[in-house]
Amino acid sequence: MSTSVLLPQFIEIGEGASQKVSDILTALGCRNPLIITDKTMVSLGQVELIQRQLTHSGMGDDVYDGTIPEPTDASILDGVKVLRKGSYDSLVALGGGSVIDSAKAMSVLAKSGDSMRDFKFPRIVSEAGLPLIAIPTTAGTGSETTRFTVITDEVSDEKMLCVGPAFMPVAALVDASLTLTLPARATADTGIDAMTHAMEAYVSKKANAFSDYNALEALRLIGPNLRTVCKEPKNRKAREDMMLGATLAGIAFSNASVALVHGMSRPIGAAFHVPHGLSNAMLLPIVTAYSIPAAAERYAECARAMGVANPQDSTASANQKLLEELEAINRELSVPGPKAFGIDEQQFFGLLESMAEQALASGSPGNNPRVPESDDIVHLYKQLWATAS
Repeated sequence: MSTSVLLPQFIEIGEGASQKVSDILTALGCRNPLIITDKTMVSLGQVELIQRQLTHSGMGDDVYDGTIPEPTDASILDGVKVLRKGSYDSLVALGGGSVIDSAKAMSVLAKSGDSMRDFKFPRIVSEAGLPLIAIPTTAGTGSETTRFTVITDEVSDEKMLCVGPAFMPVAALVDASLTLTLPARATADTGIDAMTHAMEAYVSKKANAFSDYNALEALRLIGPNLRTVCKEPKNRKAREDMMLGATLAGIAFSNASVALVHGMSRPIGAAFHVPHGLSNAMLLPIVTAYSIPAAAERYAECARAMGVANPQDSTASANQKLLEELEAINRELSVPGPKAFGIDEQQFFGLLESMAEQALASGSPGNNPRVPESDDIVHLYKQLWATAS
């Protein structure tokens, strides 16, 4: 069977890529972008660098810095109001996954629709929004190359997965130098997020030759460098490899979909405000152990690509080494369990059934090699509390 591949129209990778904003806007015939970012990027001076480029090229350089971590439908509407008041012809998203996800949603909602819930999966959104240039400042989400965005419904606390070509940025400018100031916690969480993307893309029921290639190459880059960037934050080579790995992982899962880790992660994030990469990290070891029996050789290949297992290792041995590695990563990078993060036990257990239903409704668990029922997900949440707290 053939595979449909969707990518940004322009991808710039390497040092200085973020300085190509004006060139890309010119190629798109755009002159008046709105920069979408957050207050951290403003305080670090990263936004000013983009503004200087735009001003030098005679383009607009207005900034909206009101995005929030784990964006909500209300935070998206705040940005849409700004967009609709101006004569903006494009967006430039500068920041981590939450910033880029916010910009994707704003891009679409500014041109059509009144509510993010209108665009929730299983609807496939193809209506063109405003052209979006994505400049990631973390090596993790891969959002700069995906057709997805995740927005929380403030009323129901549901993390809504929105899918379709409309959410694919027109351009991705991938510049590892922007990650050199990333704090250790964010470096670890986003790095494990990227590793999760690659692994889930490779074991997904929607995996294909194109996504497989990108997923394995991503794991080859991420596996040897994840600990290094956390321990040596100024190591440029490790940062560059992680950044490329995260982008390749984004391409992989955008064209194969994520699976059970992400399905279970989103409700934890929505209910308890756990950063997305961190909730993925919490879940990755136990979900991998649950899933291995249905895709043992695929998981073994992940272990080999990461450098955890040797080519001559048996499938069973490679998978044992993979599980030991995932647990070691969480331990060495101080990934907390739900209790250590500060989640209330009574509240957590009271929401188990609701979180399981939300996970299933996202569609991601259906891509898992071992497809769970609601009771299976509840059991895995209980196991997470018992083993990782």
